[in-house]
Amino acid sequence: MTQAPTPTADTVRRLVRSLLKEGGDGTGGPDVRPVTEGRAYTWWVGTRHVLRLAPDRESSAARRRELRLRDLVRPHVPVAVPTSVAHGDWAPGLAYTLDTKVPGGTADEHDVSAVGEADLAGLLAGLRAVPVRQAETLGVSRSAPRSLEALRRMAVHAAERLAAADEFDAARLHQLTPPGAAQLAAQPATAVLTHHGLTGEHVVVSADGRVRGILDWTQAAWGDPAEDIAGLAVAVGSPAAVRAATLAGYGARPCLRGLWLARCDTVMRLAAHLEGRAVGSLPLLRTQLRRAWEPILLERLSDFKEDEPEP
Repeated sequence: MTQAPTPTADTVRRLVRSLLKEGGDGTGGPDVRPVTEGRAYTWWVGTRHVLRLAPDRESSAARRRELRLRDLVRPHVPVAVPTSVAHGDWAPGLAYTLDTKVPGGTADEHDVSAVGEADLAGLLAGLRAVPVRQAETLGVSRSAPRSLEALRRMAVHAAERLAAADEFDAARLHQLTPPGAAQLAAQPATAVLTHHGLTGEHVVVSADGRVRGILDWTQAAWGDPAEDIAGLAVAVGSPAAVRAATLAGYGARPCLRGLWLARCDTVMRLAAHLEGRAVGSLPLLRTQLRRAWEPILLERLSDFKEDEPEP
């Protein structure tokens, strides 16, 4: 596969100058800067736009699919979905999208209020309302549900390594037993459209705690709704995620399944980082672990009724 060129400020400025009628400050085009250090393919453009450059052809296909998917999702959800003001190729076969910026910070910067939890409930309910055939027509693929038992076994070993490093009490994972993991297996015919990437940086939160938008829909898939509940548990904390999912009409099974997906994932990600097998921010990984392990009211699997109907 051909190596993608690394975009520079001059590359971005020339591209943006050709797209926007405004000429910037007259000394070389609009102000551009990487969104975060080390991410060469996502750039702020002034104060109103963000430019996302695909680094390879697979990402380019996902960007082009995302443009159509955002238009499909937008009428169903109560929060902002980014709008593209321009799109095309920034290099041969490599896509770009120039989007309007959604005002606000991230869930890593602001806590979500009770009204913000209602915003998240509207998001989850809206995604469930997206017609499956329309999403599949756009190329949205189906994602098989993960085995919670297989994840539990890997997380148990990771928790032991964290305990040895004095990072985590491995006994906390004993709450999830093999029978419990089997009880929380994904149920047939419950697949919905999932964002599948609800990290803190993709949840836009205003200073008053309202959820203003959801970013980056490139990983969206038709699959297990517990994956988005798990993402929210990591992004905003387990109690807020479960309250939002409950308000959206989900019962105990997908809520608890999402909770334990998040808990196992965060244990494994932190262990991988400490062992040098994964990159990322160590403070953020510790924060995500703490959020996922915040207690909720429906904590014990014995509280879960097997015959509870799902919406």
